[in-house]
Amino acid sequence: METTSRQKIPQTHPHWGPRPLSLHLSTAMAGMMSSLVALPSARNGSLPWRPELAETAAGLTAALQQSEPNVLFQAVAAECQTRLSGMLAGVKAYQAAARPDGRAWVKGREVWHQGTTRLLDYGGEGGPVLFVPSLVNGAHVLDLTPERGLLGWLWNQGHRPFLVDWGAPGDGELAFSLSDYISRLRDVLDVLEDRTDQQPALVGYCMGGDLALALGQQRQGNLTGLALLATPWDFTAGGQQWPAIEALMPGLENILQAFGALPVDVLQALFAALDPGLAQRKFCYFATLDPESDEAAHFVALEDWVNDGVPLATAVARDCLLGWYGNNSTARGEWLIDGQAVDPGSLRLPVLAAIPENDRIVPAASAQALADAIPQARVIRPAAGHIGMVVGQRGKSGLWQPLSDWLDGLRP
Repeated sequence: METTSRQKIPQTHPHWGPRPLSLHLSTAMAGMMSSLVALPSARNGSLPWRPELAETAAGLTAALQQSEPNVLFQAVAAECQTRLSGMLAGVKAYQAAARPDGRAWVKGREVWHQGTTRLLDYGGEGGPVLFVPSLVNGAHVLDLTPERGLLGWLWNQGHRPFLVDWGAPGDGELAFSLSDYISRLRDVLDVLEDRTDQQPALVGYCMGGDLALALGQQRQGNLTGLALLATPWDFTAGGQQWPAIEALMPGLENILQAFGALPVDVLQALFAALDPGLAQRKFCYFATLDPESDEAAHFVALEDWVNDGVPLATAVARDCLLGWYGNNSTARGEWLIDGQAVDPGSLRLPVLAAIPENDRIVPAASAQALADAIPQARVIRPAAGHIGMVVGQRGKSGLWQPLSDWLDGLRP
């Protein structure tokens, strides 16, 4: 199934992450240098602050003015050095961490493939549930480890999960639009129904939720229900995440033409811009963990998944970055699949919308706009982030159990 097209896009081994490493390190160093450069302005009160921080800023300025400048500079420089050293120690520990040998524990087995897309069947006697992940990361986040695997846990609860594993785009998929991906999902749905003689529930995660929504609109009569997990819809709600995306598009177009897809490291750089200090905080924390602990093993598994991203086909990248993020085509009713607008208001299926409260990737307001457009949608709000909702310690109580209960309620 491997094609030569993947060789056009450099693939970095995930153990050498976090990707792109040079960006994360330079961001951390820039933060350190800017902290030192800003000290005189912060001390004399000339540093600009947002209005809502004015009172806090005034207290900080007063405290700084009581300090001796050289002593303050040395103290801040030492703290910056400590944080950078902590990050570097965490990165080195992550790169050197032991990994399990394969994923033989996974119950899902390939039962169908087309191009680079596979369908995994977890088996069992329960009602079928088709999971659609995002196109930009590996599908296995939905079954990350034996202890933090949503699909394995659902299987133990009596459900029969099916997982769409998109894989990296091959020669055929590099020419795909979003309409082509929905066409492939229709094929997947047909295969699933042939194997089970039952109508499945459909569950989409993140961008996969948008794909599931489009499929659900087209095939409502073949589904028992639709669950949308952290699914973006209104890309201006909660603050536009990439307000400069239109300005970036000419450069991104050059990249698309050069590589025939949007490379993983470019996608990673865009997501890193949502929280530039996240990598430093994460790896400083990892440096404090016992490398033999379960928590460290979970961190490594999750970071390997993050770093082992998937490039986006050219037309899909244009639709998502310029159409969704730039023009908000989804919420404006201008996102078209096969020439038809994707309209959540047309759904008559039971719908569950899981909107994590601490999501930095899909702001809660963006996902809530989708739930508001579906009159019959039931909303749950896990106290977690975008990824933590699926694999975090509170995932079982916040998402897994409510999702299982909702699926049980769909059965006749």
